Amino acid sequence: MPILTRRAFTASSVAAAGFMTSGFSPTAEKITLGLLATGTANWEIAAMRSLGLDESNNIEIEVRGGADSKSGKVALQGGAVDAILSDYIWVSIQRHAGSDLTFVPHSLSVGGVMVAPDGPVSTLEDLAGKTIGVAGGPVDKSWVILQAYYKAKTGENLADSANLKFGSPPLINELLGNGEVQASLNFWHWNARAKAAGNTELVSVKNMLTELGVSRSPPLLGWVFSEQYERANPESIKRFLDASYATKAKLLTDDSVWDAIRSDMRNPDDALFAEYKAGYRAGIVTSYGAEDVDAAAQSFRIMAEIGGSKLVGDNPDLAEGTFWTGYDI
Repeated sequence: MPILTRRAFTASSVAAAGFMTSGFSPTAEKITLGLLATGTANWEIAAMRSLGLDESNNIEIEVRGGADSKSGKVALQGGAVDAILSDYIWVSIQRHAGSDLTFVPHSLSVGGVMVAPDGPVSTLEDLAGKTIGVAGGPVDKSWVILQAYYKAKTGENLADSANLKFGSPPLINELLGNGEVQASLNFWHWNARAKAAGNTELVSVKNMLTELGVSRSPPLLGWVFSEQYERANPESIKRFLDASYATKAKLLTDDSVWDAIRSDMRNPDDALFAEYKAGYRAGIVTSYGAEDVDAAAQSFRIMAEIGGSKLVGDNPDLAEGTFWTGYDI
């Protein structure tokens, strides 16, 4: 399979958007995405359309919203959508089971441990004996990484040292806000809300991984599609990824793009808007190559060691082909 050229971040792709007329040509490729109805990936699609980068790349995008990540996975596996956003761990599990799903990075954004600025937790060691709110369940990836980090730093098992409350992201933020938990571990965009409310980040998952020996931020979240679909629709995938990465390049540097999509972000107030923008930009992927795949494999081994088969499946190794080699930037 040939490697596609490095065109996603070229200025010409972005500039071309300004010269497109409205509407798609008869030769436009189409792709159907399954996205969380309230997910931040919708911001990118809104920005792409605002910039005209879907039209300039001659790709027509249909978005079908889902209530949760499971609905997107079911839709992809059932052929109702062509691509979704998911994590590479799920893709690896599917490939070990015989699937041909594959992954191209979308975001480096990760969560972290949040605490109240005047609360009882100011160091990692302070987590012992405290109540920690964790978004997701006992095998949430960030929670597994925090356990590995805590053990590396203290020699203790955090699951035994702290009291835990698992719940949905909004519930975890609520518990942190009313003091029912003394620390929270949440997804980045919910941490942005906590920061805007005056809380502080004790340690990010990114920094945890760095101190655990993963020097490069792994792309935990990516576009997932089947190799069968790509073979049947090579131009759809190529054009969509070109548009996606060109949009990311503009979101990284151009504040006016963010102003244009603010209403699509539910019109956050100034403080939250600033946190959203900073958090999203921190996670924008600007490269995709062997080093990024190596970082993902390192992270996978850490999560496999702590999370075991409940997190990574029966095979503790990252499945070959999890990361698609047909695209680079």
